[in-house]
Amino acid sequence: MGRAYQNRKVSMAKTSDAKAKVYSKYGREIFVCAKAGGVDPDGNLALRGLIERAKKAQVPAHVIEKAIEKAKGGGGEEFAPARYEGYGPGGCMVIIDCLTDNPNRTFGDVRLCFTKTKCKIGTQGAVSHMFDHHAILAFKHTNEDAVLEALLAADVDVADIENEDGTLTIFVPHSDYFKAKIALRDALGEIDFDVDEIQFIPKGSTPIAGDDLALMDKFLDMLNDLDDVQNVYHDAEY
Repeated sequence: MGRAYQNRKVSMAKTSDAKAKVYSKYGREIFVCAKAGGVDPDGNLALRGLIERAKKAQVPAHVIEKAIEKAKGGGGEEFAPARYEGYGPGGCMVIIDCLTDNPNRTFGDVRLCFTKTKCKIGTQGAVSHMFDHHAILAFKHTNEDAVLEALLAADVDVADIENEDGTLTIFVPHSDYFKAKIALRDALGEIDFDVDEIQFIPKGSTPIAGDDLALMDKFLDMLNDLDDVQNVYHDAEY
């Protein structure tokens, strides 16, 4: 599988207001997660993982606390996940994950990004079958066999495991995310994960060159400017 996941996920922090974008992204995700699964991180593993990732991204504690307090309130904003798929510059495949309180607005905004860069938005499932939806867990450890044994004993379907410079990177189906984290912590105790995410990882790549490179940058910048966009995944090979 290699390290493709590292350069196929587009960071939503390229503009001058990068920090605000990151804070908003995590605040929205934490709010939705806490509202759906409970505000106690000890009883909501998804929330616990999100908070850990937010802290690694240097999101201030008051942003995290505000999102959880909003979730406690029950009423107010309602955000729902929305996923869009299509073909970007040069025919590359793109998946865009959003959290929105107005699906019609978000669809219109995302579609405009496609049309203004000569790209084509597709229907649900148009390109996602060409990506693996995996949880990725990376942490410092040297005993690959012991880790693999612990995961298999917990009935975790390990898609791949990499060992590089004392860091293990484990790929499991997104549905086994919580099971894998529990198995690892039961076997190894508390772990400081370098990577703890669920991503779409492309099974292949689409080379792009020439004018498509500039169009791709414009396309990604336009998506980056949309508040509802959380993550963008693609298979473009520059």
